[in-house]
Amino acid sequence: MVKFKQTEEIERIMTNLEQVRNIGTLAHVDHGKTTLSDSLLLAAGMISSKVAGKALALDYVEIEQLRQMTVKAANVSLYHERSGKPYVINLVDTPGHVDFTGHVTRSLRVMDGAIVVVDAVEGVMTQTETVVRQALEEMVRPLLYINKIDRLIRELRLSSQEILQRLLNIIREFNILIDMYVNPSVKNEWKVDPNKGQVAFGAALHKWGFTLPIMQKKGFKFSNIIETYERGGEAIEELAKELPLYEAILNMVVDHVPNPKIAQRYRIPKLWRGDLNSDVGKSMLECDPNGPTIICVSKAIIDPHAGLVATGRVFSGTVYEGEPVYLLGAKENGKVLQVSLYMGPYREIIPKVSAGNIAAVLGLEHARAGETIVDISLKGAMIPFERLRYISEPVVTIAIEPIHSKDLPRLIDTLRKMAIEDPTLRIKINEETGEYLISGMGQLHLEIALWDLKQRTSGLEVKTSPPIVMYREAVRTVSKMFEGKSPNKHNRVMFIVEPLNEETLKLLAEGRVFEDQEWRERAKILREYADWDTDEARGIWAIDEHFNILVDVSKGIQYLRDIKDHIINGFKWCVNDGPLAKEPCRGIKVKLVDAVVHEDPAHRGPAQIIPATRDAIFAGILSARPTLLEPVLKIEVKTPQEQIAGVMKVLNTRRGKIVNVEQAGYLNIIKGEMPVAETFDLATEMRSLTSGKAFWATEFLKWSPVPENMLHSIIAKIRERKGLSPNIPRVVFNPDGSVTIKS
Repeated sequence: MVKFKQTEEIERIMTNLEQVRNIGTLAHVDHGKTTLSDSLLLAAGMISSKVAGKALALDYVEIEQLRQMTVKAANVSLYHERSGKPYVINLVDTPGHVDFTGHVTRSLRVMDGAIVVVDAVEGVMTQTETVVRQALEEMVRPLLYINKIDRLIRELRLSSQEILQRLLNIIREFNILIDMYVNPSVKNEWKVDPNKGQVAFGAALHKWGFTLPIMQKKGFKFSNIIETYERGGEAIEELAKELPLYEAILNMVVDHVPNPKIAQRYRIPKLWRGDLNSDVGKSMLECDPNGPTIICVSKAIIDPHAGLVATGRVFSGTVYEGEPVYLLGAKENGKVLQVSLYMGPYREIIPKVSAGNIAAVLGLEHARAGETIVDISLKGAMIPFERLRYISEPVVTIAIEPIHSKDLPRLIDTLRKMAIEDPTLRIKINEETGEYLISGMGQLHLEIALWDLKQRTSGLEVKTSPPIVMYREAVRTVSKMFEGKSPNKHNRVMFIVEPLNEETLKLLAEGRVFEDQEWRERAKILREYADWDTDEARGIWAIDEHFNILVDVSKGIQYLRDIKDHIINGFKWCVNDGPLAKEPCRGIKVKLVDAVVHEDPAHRGPAQIIPATRDAIFAGILSARPTLLEPVLKIEVKTPQEQIAGVMKVLNTRRGKIVNVEQAGYLNIIKGEMPVAETFDLATEMRSLTSGKAFWATEFLKWSPVPENMLHSIIAKIRERKGLSPNIPRVVFNPDGSVTIKS
């Protein structure tokens, strides 16, 4: 029996870890995650049965209700009884649209299990594969809920045998994904088996659902479901009472999602690189409520009344009001002013939250998503959790400025707060034009950001530019050595520039190699998996966010240590604004080969070393066959046979590439690639040329060189837009062999 319980009851149960489950909903956009969540809230008595399935209660941001899609992750703690035993189920509802996968990435850190929702008609889509892969990388166990079975009956008019075959095909596709991405140690255990109740079926909009064990227990068959829809009306309402969806889902969660104590034993080795045999390691492995407090923050939002609210998983200890803590990333002491549980848009204040649960805390103004918060006693003795690794990065930008200059301070402050809440939203000022640039995952991401900005500022009037695709600068060959000389002529630095190999880029993208990693571990990984020379692997000085690496391969240079930071700053300046069009560089290895450093510190400051570094690195880039990289999306289109020609025309006229075409029942699946620059009105044309019968999904795939015949025109347009000289900078050789970069 499921019934509403007060927060005090949930608080009491959550201290018994065997009765706690941390789950989330994952899916392709519009497959029904939030509608499913409504049924689960109905189970806890939080909304009425009349509005469940339509309320979209966890879409509490206004635009989520207007657009009928989730754009931010929402948390709620539910009470559920299974065979007379009470459980607390901490639920996170996540977005499905590809532009908001950053929220999914952050939410997965606090989950132990995930309900992956799949539309019975559309089946496993591109974004389904993405979220399953994300879940498995975080060691979050996926279970399957096949939604919208009513569409198979009403729209496609399939027989019970055809429905069964369709569902078996989806289950098989889902298990193939698990087979592809899961850790081998749990491969067989984590594949879903409908006979064991690890797959649920239903229609969230109509609030009914079942697992095979429930169906067998109650004597139902698929033919009964078809007969119910033939009768319609009250018969469907009776079906929801006989087979309530929440019972199927929550029972499946209780039975097959591990409790935090079990989950942390295999998740901690994946999420944390510290010594598992240390007291801290053992405390997290055992999910010990009496151990030192350790929290991984998954979300930070700005409450207009309370300030910053940091939400995260308590992996060890018990966080309580007034507790002194330390933020490893921010390197700041802090004090917890308040502890609470999230109930959708509301926070219920409680005295403490113990290990294995999700807590919202106030008072930690410097906390950000991915932050590791620890007991003050662990300051200097704890390493942070693995970084949150986003599967995509901002690829579309708009310029924004207030219509009235007096509103500029308010605009800046609001943008800063928005960037705190959404780390995938990048804010940057263009020094040349004075414009503020907002970069996001796609057009929708930016559209939602602008709406959010307007709401936060009570309608502040701004003007924006059309969306602009972001490019990256790269090199294709190895440069010769170039020497840069400081303005005072007393210092010289010599560099070689070359492209990183694909193996290195893959390691960087997977988050296995990063700047503040212990150098021995980093060198070992690069030697083993990317064929790096030992000395180069040991000599890495810096790795930037766009996968550029600075390496010291010099020998025995006096005073080099004294100018190291200046060289690093010069390197980051160069790769942040490349020479072709002041776009960020990507995949470049810069090697410091030699240097001559003046003995007097007064003659080797940043004003001397940084310009010399810049000239030499830019010369190397410009002589190594520089190019632009453009973002390319993977696109998957499912369409009836008669609409294939329309889909092909869309792809062919937009520089698309068709990778594969296959038939899946009554649908054809076309998989391909398409540059982001060609997608700005894709939806309109796709609907027009396929009579609205095709449904598709896109996902960031890669950075790829722009076609050679388009390179110079694109560079010229970017430079013009940025107010730069139309001419690409050139390398000038000085009589003494050093180089200077001239615009």
